[in-house]
Amino acid sequence: MSHPNSPKEEDTALPDAPASPQLFQDGDFDSSSDSDYPAGKIDVKTEPQTDPPEPASPAKAKVKKEEGNGDLDNIFKDEEEEDFFGDDDDDADLLASEVGAVSIVPGSGPSDPQVMLAFYQRLFPFRPLFQWLNHSPIPCHDFGHREFAFTLQNEAYLRYQSFPTMELLRKEIVRLNPSRFEIGPVYSANPRDRKNLPKGALRPLSKELVFDIDLTDYDEIRTCCDQANICNLCWNFITVAIKVMNAALRDDLGFKHVLWVYSGRRGAHAWVCDKRARALDDAKRKAIANYLELVKGGGQAGKKVNVWRPLHPHISRSLNLIKDRFEDDILRDQDPWRDNEKAEKLLQLLPDKALNDALRKKWDNHPNRPSLNKWTDINDVAKSGVAGDPNSARPSLKESKEDAILEYMYPRLDAEVSKHLNHLLKSPFCVHPKTGRVCVPIDEREVEAFDPMTVPTVVGLLGEIDEWDRVHKGEGKVDDYEKTSLKPYVNYFKTFVNGLLQDEAKVKREREGGGNSNSMEF
Repeated sequence: MSHPNSPKEEDTALPDAPASPQLFQDGDFDSSSDSDYPAGKIDVKTEPQTDPPEPASPAKAKVKKEEGNGDLDNIFKDEEEEDFFGDDDDDADLLASEVGAVSIVPGSGPSDPQVMLAFYQRLFPFRPLFQWLNHSPIPCHDFGHREFAFTLQNEAYLRYQSFPTMELLRKEIVRLNPSRFEIGPVYSANPRDRKNLPKGALRPLSKELVFDIDLTDYDEIRTCCDQANICNLCWNFITVAIKVMNAALRDDLGFKHVLWVYSGRRGAHAWVCDKRARALDDAKRKAIANYLELVKGGGQAGKKVNVWRPLHPHISRSLNLIKDRFEDDILRDQDPWRDNEKAEKLLQLLPDKALNDALRKKWDNHPNRPSLNKWTDINDVAKSGVAGDPNSARPSLKESKEDAILEYMYPRLDAEVSKHLNHLLKSPFCVHPKTGRVCVPIDEREVEAFDPMTVPTVVGLLGEIDEWDRVHKGEGKVDDYEKTSLKPYVNYFKTFVNGLLQDEAKVKREREGGGNSNSMEF
């Protein structure tokens, strides 16, 4: 599947309308290669010092029933929303019993092991994470055969870890106290057993469809920051990207459960959690990535957007979403063409040599002319009759300016992240080791209001617990996360997971009852 308007024809046709169920039918999964996790880790290990017990068969596992949950078929009554997290107090009691007051030594940061240990013990939302990955209140292979990978404080990297229950995952994370951990696919067998399995027996079966957007890919455009640095001005690129991606994922591809998560520093990750998305094989993931990828080429490439007219509906909709922001976000805030040398980049995007020469002469006579003025100069000079033959085969001036808007504002995806089942991605609610910020979910309904500069930090959160306990000493029991600014993010995550589990249970009931659920059949 090529991009909707790519001039280069590919073997697979693109959907012009919301994808049919056939696009996402089960395929054969034959990928068993290692993850493309970036190189550079040292002291690579694949086994922890001690292994948690092996998962029991889901059918035979003895599981304490959640209050109000009961049998999965009876979870939802009268279409009311069920709360899968009603017994979080039990978790709070267990965790609080392991630590006392959170004493932060002045100058402590996210690299301090004691800070991270307190975070895992007091604040990390293990139960919602388990429900999210397990897709059921009862432990099953969706969680038990899921790969986790840990980056330890000494940079050792542990892959192919798996856990039959939430509690065993929690205990291992508290024991290892990793600086971060990643989530991989659900395998055909327990990934811990890979050394004892026949060759090819351990295959990735399912995983959320994921996307990664990083502001370093905008360095040639943004003038406010570069590399790992960000500010509210360049964060607008992420805001626009989320809006454009959401429209495509929901309207074109028919997905419903899309979780956006702040990466902790300079980007955002999308987790598409629908059952159809999780079942996609590598070929279909690649097709979707190609469909959504528009800006191509490295920093030294010339024109990076080449699309046919009339525009595919996806690109036309994307252009409408971003063009009204172009003046403020690009021309005013970034002002990328004020310098005449950088304005040459703009001239490369225009189709007419005579027009380019006239603009170059005008701008040479007015050094440091703002980008907003240079953008309006294009039409003004063209109207003066400088442009060449209007009947030539070159793209029209209007089309060239549209392509420029797309090149500067359309989401810049790390497409390779999305193409492979076995790719590992950092878990939500991890702590970024450099910034100390928590990788919190982004409420897509309020994406404009999200400010990465005010995201809770691990040290700040632990201080908030101490302050709450000091002010409310002797009051009733309250979960630690509810004492902090992490509360709205955890609650949003719980709401998201509840919605996902409702749909999973609904499909299960329809299948077992012979109901019609064609939209989710594989």
